[in-house]
Amino acid sequence: MKRTIVKLLVVIFLFPLMTQPVLAAEKKNSELADSARSAILIERDTGKILYEKNSNQELPPASMTKIMTMILIMEALDKGKITLKDKVRASEYAASMGGSQIFLEPGEEMTVNDLLKGIAIGSGNDASMAMAEYLAGSEEKFVAKMNQKAKELGLTHTQFQNPTGLPVENHYSTAHDMAMMGRELLKYEKIINYTSKYEAYLRTDTDKKFWLVNTNRLVKFYPGVDGLKTGFTGQAKYCLTATAKKGNMRVLAVVFGASTPKDRNNQVTKMLDYAFSQYTTKPLYKKGDVITKIDVNKGSEDQVTAVTSEPISVLLKKGNAAKDVKTEVKMNEKLNAPIQKGDKIGTLTIKKDNKVVSSSPLLAKEDIDAASWWKIFKRTFSIFSQTS
Repeated sequence: MKRTIVKLLVVIFLFPLMTQPVLAAEKKNSELADSARSAILIERDTGKILYEKNSNQELPPASMTKIMTMILIMEALDKGKITLKDKVRASEYAASMGGSQIFLEPGEEMTVNDLLKGIAIGSGNDASMAMAEYLAGSEEKFVAKMNQKAKELGLTHTQFQNPTGLPVENHYSTAHDMAMMGRELLKYEKIINYTSKYEAYLRTDTDKKFWLVNTNRLVKFYPGVDGLKTGFTGQAKYCLTATAKKGNMRVLAVVFGASTPKDRNNQVTKMLDYAFSQYTTKPLYKKGDVITKIDVNKGSEDQVTAVTSEPISVLLKKGNAAKDVKTEVKMNEKLNAPIQKGDKIGTLTIKKDNKVVSSSPLLAKEDIDAASWWKIFKRTFSIFSQTS
């Protein structure tokens, strides 16, 4: 009896000490973005949410809107529809954009490369509008593409009215949706060549040399931060979608509605510190890794190569091992030519402890044209000869 009482007293005495670190960790976690209107922290490869606060609250995203603008630019570059050397002529409308700008003049020509600098580094509204008109012909058509892309990404709390983020009614997004857009933009690895620069220059071959300084100061002051986009309007307050990489792990932190730039950066810094101190990742595949080949019906080639569309990893709490990780590949049935490079042709699913932790599209590595009638005839005749 005495022994039982002693054991009970020990448990009662030790319990507060045992739970104190857990409670402290929970308290610390809850304070990561205490002064932001909404926020989220995710690991890029898996999309796992590490922290969130009001992450589905619809709010004005200000210039974080340009993340979607850059997605459509990078997509067009990736598909070969435009090149970085293309020259874009600024319309009067594009040159008239207020707010952050690179001071385009009506009729001025600038390369896609320089306009992308102006958007990613200087948050140029005029550069964004010039690219929107170049890609789609008009602002209205480009905005339709923005909203269509948001729909494709499954973003149900996002609606765009312009490619800049300048204040307008019915233009909104959420911390969650911005993080998902950030994930999508990061699939185009070359975007980091722009968003990571603290400074750059435009019009270097003229007497109107223009100095760009990144609106995201964390690219200089937080090791590992290399993007993505700030935002500010009187209504939206100070916003930021930031990404940082340390070792094998890349994370995204989003803040809406901070009261000052310093406060915004502090909120993001706390989230990044938390992610890198508590988690790590085990890489499984790089973007573009060959997974398999699959037969194609009536194609110029018999098979198409399936490759990964993005880096794929398993997220782990620090100190834990990657056990019981399985990969499942499911290809689309009855693939018919023509197939374009980048078309989704399958899905790669990662499971840990029999639970799905991520699913990622598998893409066609190359174009497969439709076979000519003569090639189909020869192929059919060859099969017939082998079976005769």
